[in-house]
Amino acid sequence: MSFAVALGGKGGTGKTTIAGLLIRYMLEHGMKPLLAIDADCNSNLNEVLGVVLEETLSDAREDMKTKVPAGMTKDIYMEMKLEQALIEADCFDLVAMGRPEGPGCYCAANNLLSSLIERLIGNYQYIVIDNEAGMEHFSRLNQKDIDLLLLVSDPSRRGLSAACRIAELVKSLPMSVARTVLVVNQIRQMPADWPEEVLRIFGKDSIACLPADPMLSRFDMEGKPTVKLPEDTPVVVETQKLFEKLLAGVQSNAR
Repeated sequence: MSFAVALGGKGGTGKTTIAGLLIRYMLEHGMKPLLAIDADCNSNLNEVLGVVLEETLSDAREDMKTKVPAGMTKDIYMEMKLEQALIEADCFDLVAMGRPEGPGCYCAANNLLSSLIERLIGNYQYIVIDNEAGMEHFSRLNQKDIDLLLLVSDPSRRGLSAACRIAELVKSLPMSVARTVLVVNQIRQMPADWPEEVLRIFGKDSIACLPADPMLSRFDMEGKPTVKLPEDTPVVVETQKLFEKLLAGVQSNAR
């Protein structure tokens, strides 16, 4: 059985950055082979990880409608496209889902992709899925069991409300989530207390806080991968502490 971590949250809260730092931590602690899935239609997990993205699975889905070569079955074509979209990096692989469907029916392509992704996931011990704001995209995958769900928010009321809505949405989806944690990112001053809704849905023991870090903005402006942040920067120090706490048992099994 693989260990799957999924991330969700409102756009602009640093969800993808945290996903990248999580992957960095897991690899540093021997948690591999690892598959990273960028399930956000605004694919940029590859930039955080410092790898080049040339194709997404949505490209394969579009191509299947018109570009299957004569004499090649659709399932073989989609398998070939999946292999082309899979980025094999240092100690991890990455695949990006890409943009949503356009007009027309994509049932056949989506069914083929789901089957291929299920087989792909079976090759990895660890999986990290960076989702878009909602969780519907992930619900279309065949990997329905999530061991750890990290819902990322900034300290704003809107961000926290979005995290609460996603947490409630997940309960209605046909998936099993072993543990859900709210990660409040970009904190400059610790709040005196959390809104009642946040405490009701998550509870104090499932809320983690990460500091605002100007080094992140500097790396972004300079086009540097976030995973290359120095070890002594505040956000790296605090994420390392958080991941050590959340993955202690899993990390022991990886040794």
